[in-house]
Amino acid sequence: MLGSTGTVGRSVSALLAEEGLDARRATRSPQSAGQIRFDWFAPETWAPALADVSAVYLIAPVGAADPAVVVEPFLRAARDAGVRRVVVQSSSAVSAGDPGLGEIHTLAEQLIPEWTVLRPSWFMQNFTGSSSLAEGVRAGEIVTATGDGPVAFIDARDIAAVGVRALVDPIPRVGAYVVTGPQAVTYSQAAEVITRFTGAPVTHRSVTVDELAALHVEHGLPAEYAPILAALDLDIAAGSENRLTDVVEDVTGRAPRSFEDFVSEFLTAP
Repeated sequence: MLGSTGTVGRSVSALLAEEGLDARRATRSPQSAGQIRFDWFAPETWAPALADVSAVYLIAPVGAADPAVVVEPFLRAARDAGVRRVVVQSSSAVSAGDPGLGEIHTLAEQLIPEWTVLRPSWFMQNFTGSSSLAEGVRAGEIVTATGDGPVAFIDARDIAAVGVRALVDPIPRVGAYVVTGPQAVTYSQAAEVITRFTGAPVTHRSVTVDELAALHVEHGLPAEYAPILAALDLDIAAGSENRLTDVVEDVTGRAPRSFEDFVSEFLTAP
């Protein structure tokens, strides 16, 4: 699996291990048993990662303005190596054929017999860790260009649970699936929930897309990628993420975790 040390990938690896399934965890910097070196921009690392593999969990190179240029030859190599199933982790903001990740949806369908595209909503985990959003939470101010647009935030562990079933279930889940949490909340409402659980005041401030892109660059995102990410907030402001799906429950048999439960687990002061 690719992206094995990432936010979702770690949970995918853990769930596969719980089921006693072998998984080759690909990473640029292997540090433990079961990991193998993989670099999107070093094709010589692809063949060892694909040897004797029947299914791949695929996360495209992060920050690449045109990831399909890299992913297409990899998918062809995977097919030639005998891979029959691929689960592509994409985004709810991206549809098949859209520039960037949307092109990978189409490539997976064209090149791999059993293909699944997961289109998760925005991660709850973005409110923690080292992201610019998490830094805003800790500083007491969340900054977005979303206005009052709501988002059905999803716990990355729920994405992983769906992804594992798509990887290993006998019957393939061919198609694209929008994966959401159980409720859609605005960033202002999210700030209110965080304030209530932590006791530390957090507010939401809406800015322009250009201002947000500049903040992303300050946080370390590539200059060519930051405006693409910032522009997604305009779609949220227009209501693009104001939707709920039953994918988590339908695939895993349990409801997705709520934003309140996530905040209580990860942001409440000890």
